[in-house]
Amino acid sequence: MTVVDSLTPRRGLRVLITAGANGIGLAIAKAFQEAGAQVHVCDIDPHALDDLPAGITHTLADVSRQGDVDRLFQEASAMGGLDVVVNNAGIAGPTGGIDEIDDDAWTRTIDINLNGQYRIAHRATPLLRESQGLLINLASVAGRLGFAYRTPYAASKWAVVGLTKSLACELGTDGVRVNAILPGIVRGPRIEKVIEDRAAKRGISYAEMEQENLAKVSLRRMVEPTDIAAMALFLSAPGGANISGQALSVCANVESL
Repeated sequence: MTVVDSLTPRRGLRVLITAGANGIGLAIAKAFQEAGAQVHVCDIDPHALDDLPAGITHTLADVSRQGDVDRLFQEASAMGGLDVVVNNAGIAGPTGGIDEIDDDAWTRTIDINLNGQYRIAHRATPLLRESQGLLINLASVAGRLGFAYRTPYAASKWAVVGLTKSLACELGTDGVRVNAILPGIVRGPRIEKVIEDRAAKRGISYAEMEQENLAKVSLRRMVEPTDIAAMALFLSAPGGANISGQALSVCANVESL
């Protein structure tokens, strides 16, 4: 195998992606399908699931509900096992000072962003042991930097990095690799809502808030969802076989938040 060939995942991988019908998850799902993988996704948006490309199977599921997760794995079992699991489901959480955030908003953010990843990892681990597969957890650059007025989100993403590194140590002797991808400012509806909320909190315009955010990025640009998909494919390819326990930023070098 040449080095160039090692950058492409082998065909026929069995891939499960949470929140795979929109945004980053959809970009990852399409990329794996283009690479010849069997792809099964879950999402909470039934209309987005209906619009998935032909050949991508799906389950309507919320990772904060154990019953939904159980049904997801039952339906994904039609693939005959799993080689790659992408723990992508997450929410932005509330914007506000720590003394303004209510318990329900805090708990929901942690339950989806962290507990949801635990639930998926808990169910996926026996299958990944069988295939000596790969678990990819989506964290965020907020998982390595402080993020004022977004404490629930940042706390959950720091925890995802800790989960990733711990599972990499735990599962490495079984041949299972575990990595986290830390996206930066990814173009799409979610970041638009975040910028809008922070601008309102600061009392400035959307354009001013966007420029202030990009001023903290060395390359002065947003990341595309396909950039995250490309990293997921590389980690799944032979060339990524010795990468485990890493928190890999794809962020155009975000210096602060």
